[in-house]
Amino acid sequence: MLLIDCPFCGPRAEIEFRCGGESHIQRPGPHDRVSDAEWADYLFYRENPKGEHRERWFHSAGCRRWFNAARDTVTHRFRVTYKMGDACPEAGESAVSEAAPGAVAGGIV
Repeated sequence: MLLIDCPFCGPRAEIEFRCGGESHIQRPGPHDRVSDAEWADYLFYRENPKGEHRERWFHSAGCRRWFNAARDTVTHRFRVTYKMGDACPEAGESAVSEAAPGAVAGGIV
């Protein structure tokens, strides 16, 4: 089972969450100056890297809040989770909160 560290609730089972796709995407604008090609690019084209990727996640069976995560698409390991609007912490930081020592957040159990 995969454990995801919600920045609001702490480590929880993966079945409580839903992925919302790539994060940190800037909506084009102003709306009256956006071309059809720019709008299509914004709506339909996303990165699909092999390795670390920034994503939005929704804690659907918990606090019902959105947050961001840096996740490795090869190993599925969550390197770090952080609140919406915050900058991504360094990828080397632990995804386990200090309040939960010994937790295996972001790891496969």
